[in-house]
Amino acid sequence: MSNVPVTVAAGFTPQEWALLAGPLRLKPASARDSRSIRVSALREEATCAELLQRLGPIIGAPNPAITASLLAKRLAFLTTGAGLYAMSAFDKGLSLAPDNCLIEYGHDGRLWTSSMPLHDLSPIGYAEGKRSAWRETLVRTLFAELLAPLWQSLTRVGKISPRILWENTAVRVYSLYERRMAEIESPSARQRCAEDFDWLLNRADPALFGLDHNPLQRFRRPLTQLNGREVRLRRTCCLYYKTTDRFEYCGTCPLLRTRKSPCPSR
Repeated sequence: MSNVPVTVAAGFTPQEWALLAGPLRLKPASARDSRSIRVSALREEATCAELLQRLGPIIGAPNPAITASLLAKRLAFLTTGAGLYAMSAFDKGLSLAPDNCLIEYGHDGRLWTSSMPLHDLSPIGYAEGKRSAWRETLVRTLFAELLAPLWQSLTRVGKISPRILWENTAVRVYSLYERRMAEIESPSARQRCAEDFDWLLNRADPALFGLDHNPLQRFRRPLTQLNGREVRLRRTCCLYYKTTDRFEYCGTCPLLRTRKSPCPSR
């Protein structure tokens, strides 16, 4: 949290920790799964290639590109889920600096079992009047410092479009704010979540994502009618359907519109 006045926030309450450690899968690094590696290791081409080769058959992915996409979807859920929920719902920061995180990749052949292990789980607060700067630093650490280099590594090794990996990330953030945070009962917390989401979509500087554009804004499509319901179809396909015997599609897959068009991955 360099250059930002911070304070040590009050610890997470039992109710807050139950949510972070339960559905959002946060846990101490001391409890990490044996199927885990350092963030820096996944940035190394040889280690990344070895992991994709080992993980592919387990998750039913026929090639490294599909493995990279599905691994990125899981990592995006784990990192943005705990980090952004703590920031917006609880007004408490989590350090998602690369040297504080471990990457878990556990999968039982049907479902992901991986969690988000952190060495230091102490909540980070902010000095009075400094929430905006604190929020920027949390978001920069999460996206530009942690995820952007990982997506670059998976792009190189998996030979996959970075657009797919960034849209995998964006749809996780949309779901987090529009679905999970919609269940929050406190009016003040809901208002804070709405303000943070609006800022992430419309005002967050591209540099905070390590890019020349804001990916949350770029992949934000309007709702459209599909089979009697409103959905926000993706621009790219995450390739999940290629791991299923009967071509099962995600609920927001762009292929649902035609099913005959080639997957729009560029």
